[in-house]
Amino acid sequence: METAGNRPGGRQQAAGSMSSKVQSKGLKAKDQPAPAPESLPPPEANAEAIHFLDSLSQEELQMLFFSETLAMVSKTGEPQGELTIEVQSGKHEDNTGTMLPCALVHAFSRGFVDKMLCGNSLLGYLTWNLETVEQHSQEFVKEVRNEVTFFPWHSTAGFISQAANLLLLRVMAWRQMVPSNARFLALDMEGKFCYSTYKALGSQTIQVDRQQADAFIVEQTVHSVEGIPFSCQFYLLSDGHLAKRVQVGSPGCCIITKMPVLREEDEIEPRPVFEKKPLAWEEDIELHSRFLERKEELRLSHTRYLQQHPDGEAIVSDFLLFLLLRQPEDVVTFAAEFFGPFSLRRPPTPSLRSSAPQSPFRSLDPRTKRETHQARALRLGPGRDPEALLSLLRF
Repeated sequence: METAGNRPGGRQQAAGSMSSKVQSKGLKAKDQPAPAPESLPPPEANAEAIHFLDSLSQEELQMLFFSETLAMVSKTGEPQGELTIEVQSGKHEDNTGTMLPCALVHAFSRGFVDKMLCGNSLLGYLTWNLETVEQHSQEFVKEVRNEVTFFPWHSTAGFISQAANLLLLRVMAWRQMVPSNARFLALDMEGKFCYSTYKALGSQTIQVDRQQADAFIVEQTVHSVEGIPFSCQFYLLSDGHLAKRVQVGSPGCCIITKMPVLREEDEIEPRPVFEKKPLAWEEDIELHSRFLERKEELRLSHTRYLQQHPDGEAIVSDFLLFLLLRQPEDVVTFAAEFFGPFSLRRPPTPSLRSSAPQSPFRSLDPRTKRETHQARALRLGPGRDPEALLSLLRF
């Protein structure tokens, strides 16, 4: 996994604080520290965290695609900037060049610290299980600072980046629950792997723009391996909107200034069942009138067609006469053999063919053919040629 920026899921910024820390490019030989003792095994996410991420679906995440803006205020309520978070559908190109659908998270904050303009921009591409495919982050305090950090993909199972954290909080608010004993993988302020946990702190009624709403409080704690834990509390509305963000120990916070229109899950109503009732259309004057009109319309249409195509009427007359003369037991097969030569899909007749060609509609059993010819001769009588009789009856 490649991450461009200040490391995915890295340190959370205090409200109004946009300073960044850039890793050094290296140490001089004389500044090299003493060999460190045997390092501890790298942290890993537990089964509860991985199971929660596996339970996510594309349909659920797409219901949480919206944008929101919060105001950054100081402890005394003075405005210091704003925070904008937008989650929408996106596409990301994989190693084979194929564009795959994903969740696109874009967050941007801007404010003043000691009368100095600071800002932070975050852009992340996430899978439907909140795996971070790619993340870009920029911070500026007078100047822009960037970093590129590489992590082995096998070590990021259950990893929650900064972009993934913003969408994960919306999922928890939508479900109104936090996974119990879940321990995710994250990065501390120094860019090292550590644990990240979430805890539900209950609900609280908040007032926004003269309106009241219940907020679901979730506390995220990043447990640094070497430093002190870092905690942040999120006040979330029922549809995932962030109403308030408080960093523990920070003098400021982020709050919404206008109550959004809360989204609700669409309830699929069962399809109505209608009992089948007998239709006595003969007794209904309107339906009976429509039937007579349609019947007359079809009769005129058929008559008009036969008048315009006299060859069709001749073919039908030939078939009926031939049917009455032969009187076959299988009328359907007889009709198929009679009209078969008129089909466009029928293969062309060879110039040299057998006098008894194989029919695609019946078997060529010699005994059956002999019995059929004998029965036909008995019906017509001696000396009666059916073809000659047919020519006499043709009009």
